[in-house]
Amino acid sequence: MYLGIDIGGSTTKIVGLRADGTALAMRRVQAQDPITSLYGAMGSFLFTNGLELGDVCRIALTGVGASYVDGDIYGIPTEKVEEFTAVGAGGLALSGQEQAVVVSMGTGTAFIWARAGQPVEHLCGSGVGGGTLAGLCSRLCGTRQWSQIVKLADDGDVNRIDLTVGDLTRNSHPSLPLDITAANFGNISDDASPGDFAAGVINMVLQSIGTTAVMACRARSCETVVLTGFMSNLPQARSCCDLFTRLHGVRFIIPEHATHATSIGAALSIM
Repeated sequence: MYLGIDIGGSTTKIVGLRADGTALAMRRVQAQDPITSLYGAMGSFLFTNGLELGDVCRIALTGVGASYVDGDIYGIPTEKVEEFTAVGAGGLALSGQEQAVVVSMGTGTAFIWARAGQPVEHLCGSGVGGGTLAGLCSRLCGTRQWSQIVKLADDGDVNRIDLTVGDLTRNSHPSLPLDITAANFGNISDDASPGDFAAGVINMVLQSIGTTAVMACRARSCETVVLTGFMSNLPQARSCCDLFTRLHGVRFIIPEHATHATSIGAALSIM
């Protein structure tokens, strides 16, 4: 079995792949510090799946926390895989695409141009991501816990936070329908609730990422975006993708196991 371990800024993801590249199991744990999260995730993964160290033939490390790890882990041959390479490989493998702009939505956001059999290209990055969402919600909503933010947003109304094109004009345009956002946080109601703020923050982060993804596609004459990372699990992600597809003609794909795309890509890179 090959292990791919993505040591991120807030979580560590681990996946075990069989020799044929199929996934045996996956796990995600909160990251306190790189070393603790690495060994904690690995121990938890092996115990939960009834595995032993002898079942692992090679380990691939990636993510920002991988820089703190030196040498082999438990004597198992261990390689470091450049994170952008892992993002691109995982995104293409999970989506079944030959080429795409692969977006890694983690603490921050990375935009990767990936083509099968070719080196990946890091197009750009953004400081707007999961860290933005957690930080703003901690101040505006009183929590940075993911499950609580999602629950609050489900009960919130983004129209009590954002200014829409329809708030400014009665005249629509093919690329600017009246119901789309004109200004995030541009129309905050005096009695806006924590749920309204949570919905507004999620909308702002997803729209910022979506807009940059569309621009990245146009820079490479591509029409496909693959979203990966833990933020791809947000219930609002698919509706936001549908909006950008309708406005810009770009196809957004959120593949199964998108949260583990980088760890999967790392493991595939050493097989």
